[in-house]
Amino acid sequence: MEMLMFVLLIIVSIALIAVVLLQAGKSAGLAGAISGGAEQLLGKQKARGIDAVLARATVVLAVLFFVLTIAVAYFM
Repeated sequence: MEMLMFVLLIIVSIALIAVVLLQAGKSAGLAGAISGGAEQLLGKQKARGIDAVLARATVVLAVLFFVLTIAVAYFM
């Protein structure tokens, strides 16, 4: 049981790292800071397409990571 949780934790960790690295950056230097301020003032549209999928996958993988980490610590 412990070995299965360790393997799942490693797989989830690698997947979480990959998903975070695949996401686009929210700013691009000074131009991103200026446009970010404009988005905050005028309102920001919801992310569409692959950005939304990656954001949801990040949340799911992060929750799995924390649950598995707590489970591994509990069973040790």
